[in-house]
Amino acid sequence: MKKIIVEVGSTTTKVDIYDGKKIEHLRTICIFFKKSYTKEKGLDNRDIELLIKSVNDLKIITKNIYVCGTSVFRKLDKQQKEEFLKEFKEKTEIEFNIISEKKENELTVVGTTKNVNSKVAVFVGGGGSTEISIYNEKIEEMVNTPIGVMDIMKEYPDLAEDLAKTDLETIKKAVKEKLNIPKQKADILILAGGAHKYFALKSGIGYEKNTLYNDELEPIMMCIENRKKDTMKYYEEISLDEIRKNEEDPNWWYATRAMSAFVLVVAEEIGAKYIVPTDISMVYGLLEENV
Repeated sequence: MKKIIVEVGSTTTKVDIYDGKKIEHLRTICIFFKKSYTKEKGLDNRDIELLIKSVNDLKIITKNIYVCGTSVFRKLDKQQKEEFLKEFKEKTEIEFNIISEKKENELTVVGTTKNVNSKVAVFVGGGGSTEISIYNEKIEEMVNTPIGVMDIMKEYPDLAEDLAKTDLETIKKAVKEKLNIPKQKADILILAGGAHKYFALKSGIGYEKNTLYNDELEPIMMCIENRKKDTMKYYEEISLDEIRKNEEDPNWWYATRAMSAFVLVVAEEIGAKYIVPTDISMVYGLLEENV
C-alpha cells in the first residue's frame, strides 16, 4: 500500500511516497513558516492554510499520509502548539507529529550512513535549526543549534538578490558566531535534511563521482578546496536570476547562499577534506521505524 510522508520544515516541506519497495520524491513546497513566525503570535494563518491545502490535495494519491514537523514547530508555546495541532487535525483528519532535534538528527543519520566505511559528520541544516552528528558505526557526538538559514537571511537579505552584495567571509563569520560545532573531527561531511545534491547539480558549482563509498543515493562529492572556490563564485559570479528563471519553484533558491556559508563553516571547523551532498531526509529513518 502506498504511503506518503510529509516533512514540514521552517522553509521547505518535502513530500515523499513509499510504494513498499522504494522511496520517490514527489515534490518540495516552499512555505516560509520561519520567515513569518513571531514569538507572540506563532505561525502565520496563511502559512497554516497553505500547508493544510497541500496535505489535503495529496489524498487524491492515497489517504495513508504521515505528517511531521521540525524546527519552528518546536518553538511554539503550549497554547500555540495545542491550537495548531487541533486545527490541523480537524481540517485534515491527520495527526501532526512534532519531531525533536535529537530525533530528527538520528532519523536522518540512519539514511545517510548505510554504506559509509569510515568516520563521517552528518549535517542537517534547515530554516530554523542546525543539527550535526559525528558518526563512526554509531553516533558518537551530536550538537544542535536553534538557528538556521532564515536567521541569516533576516540579517542579510541581499543574499537572495541576483548577485550577493555581502561577501562570503562576512556571512561565514556571522554563522560561526551562532553555530555550535562538534568537538570531534571528520574527513567526510555528508549534507542531508535538504536538497543539497539538487543544489550541486543545478547551481553551477563543481562535483565529481563519489569514490569514498558506494551509495546510489549519494553519487557525488567534491573536495573542500573546490567547494570553497565554487562557493565564492556562487556569491560573486553565478546569477541567481538566471537559475530561478528556469526553475519550477524559484522561491526554493531564496536561502541557498546562506546555506552554502553554513556548509563551509561546518566543513572547515571539523577539518573535512570532502563534502558529499545528498537529498536524504528523515523519511528513510521514519520508514525504518514503521511509521
